Amino acid sequence: QVQLAESGGGTVQPGGSLRLSCAYSGRTDNLYNMAWFRQAPGRERVFVGRIWWSGTTLYVDSVKGRFDISRDRTKNTVYLQMNALKPEDTAVYTCAAYTYERDAYWGLGIQVTVSS
Repeated sequence: QVQLAESGGGTVQPGGSLRLSCAYSGRTDNLYNMAWFRQAPGRERVFVGRIWWSGTTLYVDSVKGRFDISRDRTKNTVYLQMNALKPEDTAVYTCAAYTYERDAYWGLGIQVTVSS
């Protein structure tokens, strides 16, 4: 089993920045990528971005150039740095971890609100 815990959410004004963290623990030896998703009020959860253990990243078009995913191996933590935030970025953000065996683990999610 893999446990995930998000932190760093909150309320920020448009144009501001936030950094979300996703700490992973447990049986992490077989992990090879992690992803961030978000779910806005009344909408389905959608993909935001992914980082592979090789360092390669992938982002949805709506966040390219504004969001950055990174990983600190020493802290077993993946980060989602969000800059130039817009009201439409308001959502519950959830991290997910994937193993070579195609198992997926999910965090509980954390609220991000962009509002003036």
